[in-house]
Amino acid sequence: MNKNFEIRFANESDVEIILDFILKLAEYEKMLDDVVATPDLLKEWIFEKKKAEVIFALENGKEVGFALFFHNFSTFLGRAGIYLEDLFVLPEHRGKGYGKGLLKALAKIACERGCGRLEWSCLDWNKPSIDFYLSLGATPMDEWTVYRIAGEKLKEFAE
Repeated sequence: MNKNFEIRFANESDVEIILDFILKLAEYEKMLDDVVATPDLLKEWIFEKKKAEVIFALENGKEVGFALFFHNFSTFLGRAGIYLEDLFVLPEHRGKGYGKGLLKALAKIACERGCGRLEWSCLDWNKPSIDFYLSLGATPMDEWTVYRIAGEKLKEFAE
């Protein structure tokens, strides 16, 4: 890994950078039309309500990757875990160990906070990421399917 690599936590002044990474990830995942996040929403939910956290991978002080995560809870373990919502490294900076560096930083945060696990989801078609995660020793949870209620369906169901 580049000796000029470092990790830093995002702060409120980084909302535009965070949104830029979210948009680049959405474009990669062919889901750009699904993004409705704004700088104001990110500021509110990440920094004011403190519902998520962001770390950046830096090369020579410039943000080249990010990870957005939050705490979940395992009733079986009786403790919190970290759920990685998004991990993205700019294409021109891939292959330098920055994705692994972000995941190692999250693992360290999880251990420092006494968390029982670090977990995330990956799109089934994303073979490069799946191969990367397997190379790290991550285990796919093949017997589990994610279910979601969102948008209008969520509002309808809540009534």
